[in-house]
Amino acid sequence: MISPTSLAPAARLSDVHVAFDGVDVVCGVDLRVAPEELAAIAGPNGAGKSTLLEVLAGTRSPRRGQRSVSGAVAFVPQRAAIPPRLPVTVRDVVAVGVWGRLGPWRRVDGEARAAVARSLSRMEIADLASSPYASLSGGQQQRTLLAQGLARQADLLLLDEPTTGLDAESSLRIRSVLREEADRGVAVVCVSHDGALLGEADRVVRLEAGRVVALGSGTGLPYSGS
Repeated sequence: MISPTSLAPAARLSDVHVAFDGVDVVCGVDLRVAPEELAAIAGPNGAGKSTLLEVLAGTRSPRRGQRSVSGAVAFVPQRAAIPPRLPVTVRDVVAVGVWGRLGPWRRVDGEARAAVARSLSRMEIADLASSPYASLSGGQQQRTLLAQGLARQADLLLLDEPTTGLDAESSLRIRSVLREEADRGVAVVCVSHDGALLGEADRVVRLEAGRVVALGSGTGLPYSGS
């Protein structure tokens, strides 16, 4: 079996610094994420975890350092900023995931519809496809957002606290799907405080005050630097 860390990286951060109001909240971080790897970013509140994830996603630019990503990226936030009165269904939300693959002005084709259907099925919410997104429970909404990320068919899947505050069934389904994605070759990175998810990760990167202070392996896989 080939260790994920022996593969060419799907994402790499080199000496990344991010500042808010002139103060660095991420300080000189080097990070390498490989295909087939489930990596978790852990640490106390305010450590810079979500900010680092945003840099990986390309939604926040560092003041210094470099970001290199190969392939498509899907970013699953902890909560979506969808107004509760917006009349969108679960299927509508998941279908957003295929837009990046289709490009502008292209209609959703049969392949894209099949990707949406597969993603709904994998997250066990196919029966909710026609339901208003706003009517769902917190766990169902988080499953919907992950289904959107799956529909993107990305090479790098990023998630911010995907199991926080969820029921046991939803948490287990999400953890199972993340493991499946890594096993099929996707590089998966999630910010998490969930002990069960951290225990299942191939690697845990711990941040404190914006710096990497520890690297560990949830399943014994080695870490091979940046």
